[in-house]
Amino acid sequence: MPSHGGARVSKPRGAIIIPSLVLTLVVALGIFLWSRGELNDLICDGDCGPANVIPPRSLTTDTLPADPAPGLPAPGDIDPAKLRAAVAPTLDAAVLGPRVGFSAVAPPTGTELMSSGPGAYVPASTTKVLTSFAALSLIDPQTRYATRVVGSGDQVVLVGGGDPYLAVKRKKTHDGVVRADLTTLAKRTATALKRVGTDSVNLGFDASLFTGPDASPGWEPSYVSQNIVTPVSALWADQGEQGGIRARDPAASAARTFAGLLEDRGITVTGEPEPAKVPGDAPAIAVVRGATVARIVETLLRVSDNQAAEVMLRHLAIAAGKPATFDGGVEAVTDVLDAADIDIEGLVLADGSGLSRRNRIAPLTLAQTVNVAASTPRTSGLAADLPVSGFTGTLVDRFAKLTASRGMVRAKTGTLTGIHSLAGYALDAEGRPVVFAVMADRTSTAAPVEAQAALDRVAAAIAACTCGA
Repeated sequence: MPSHGGARVSKPRGAIIIPSLVLTLVVALGIFLWSRGELNDLICDGDCGPANVIPPRSLTTDTLPADPAPGLPAPGDIDPAKLRAAVAPTLDAAVLGPRVGFSAVAPPTGTELMSSGPGAYVPASTTKVLTSFAALSLIDPQTRYATRVVGSGDQVVLVGGGDPYLAVKRKKTHDGVVRADLTTLAKRTATALKRVGTDSVNLGFDASLFTGPDASPGWEPSYVSQNIVTPVSALWADQGEQGGIRARDPAASAARTFAGLLEDRGITVTGEPEPAKVPGDAPAIAVVRGATVARIVETLLRVSDNQAAEVMLRHLAIAAGKPATFDGGVEAVTDVLDAADIDIEGLVLADGSGLSRRNRIAPLTLAQTVNVAASTPRTSGLAADLPVSGFTGTLVDRFAKLTASRGMVRAKTGTLTGIHSLAGYALDAEGRPVVFAVMADRTSTAAPVEAQAALDRVAAAIAACTCGA
């Protein structure tokens, strides 16, 4: 103990207690603001990502939790009458237009609690729920797609393996979904070529893993011509986009970029890269592997990535033994849903992303898909991948005025002009999960933000409901 002139000196008790009290209050305030999503911009630059929001255990495992967390009741029975009383008024919002559909089911049984509105609706990007469920059902979630260079002597071919997030160069700002890049592949290729004394090559490129049309007949013709989407390809880099412009032939564009990267590393590339086709078992000179299917699905759901969804539609078609086309993928999705005993009445699909206005999905189909996914071990990650109200992905800027429901809703959004949908689950006021889908495909085109807010109020009504039986 320090002393002065032989006398003991002690700090006043308040000098210790007051700072501790202040620190406790700051921590408590921080936790409160975090729970409301108020710190997203400060801490996470907008989207805090799924790892920062813990999903309710009752929806992310195949059994109900035996020991629920303190203050969070184990899911119990939902009273359909109470749910209807809470939700029905929100479905009548004028901005949602004359066609509004709603379905809610109780996990894990999938018993329908409430339905409203007839038939199937244009789903927009909630289509990705079906695509993702089918992909996780048919493909090992730990699968990683490889981009290879094969050949011998002065003939080499860049072979696309359908990595939707292959990049030209990995950036520090990328999340873990970008695992493979052409820069690394070029470095490995140049090293391998120089090792055998080769410093000049002809370069081919093979994107034959996917077949059929590279743009859905169900898309508006302007989607490609006006730079809205990249034609679907098994080989592209940065999803075929460079300087804000999407390549009409993304495989050729990736090959030209790769040729330049080889040149930078001392390998002369003669002529222009040409299309080629190599056997699937051809030995590789160099390989890079992308993120796992599980990570790809998480990202495409969170940010609503149209490009990645269409690539995964091709992969699940291949996994189902069907042609790697739009039609093959759609057939595979339908078969998976049917095998899972999901109601597919009225289902019409033209793509995997939801860009097509020809798509039709009933709210019950969406709700049942989320419920089955959550209650099946192989696909249970889908429930946790859905954007979180006020925190992540396409819901990061929504529910702003519905603070009580921030962090209490996980749902996939769907948006096209005049079309809005939301499919996922919400916890009621006592922690009971309700899986739901709400769809409106004739909304006011003059008020899209208001239409989105109206859908948010539907989910918020569930979150505010004390709906126990």
